[in-house]
Amino acid sequence: MTEAARYAQLILPVFWLGMVAAISFLEAPIKFRAPGVSLAIGLGIGRKVFTALNAVELVLALILLASCAVVKPAVPALTFVVLAVSVLVVQVAAIRPRLSERSDRILAGEVLPRSRTHVVYIAFELVKVVLLISAIISLFQVLTACLH
Repeated sequence: MTEAARYAQLILPVFWLGMVAAISFLEAPIKFRAPGVSLAIGLGIGRKVFTALNAVELVLALILLASCAVVKPAVPALTFVVLAVSVLVVQVAAIRPRLSERSDRILAGEVLPRSRTHVVYIAFELVKVVLLISAIISLFQVLTACLH
């Protein structure tokens, strides 16, 4: 069990980081530049994609936290993991509902100015990426120290 927990601590943050980077910083901006993709279609796709992404992120976060309960990583690594999970929870519980409400209004035909909430979500994504990179580095430093 402890070996599986250690592997989870090494693999899951890397997988999580890859998903966030690919979807938030590649797919999301590119889809609105694709020919024939209207704002309504882009919003509809975005809602589906980010709902799926956040669901997978929550599962990964729960498994990662469980692995940290089985094998406690070094304090810096644990701190970065807990902070990344906290950022995700704020995104899902507080920011995404506001973005969904706004997209509902746009899909209903309302014309709205650019959203500060969207900028806040992107800022949280950037923070989460930095935290995940920090967690990965911390977790791998422990691994390499054990190998020497």
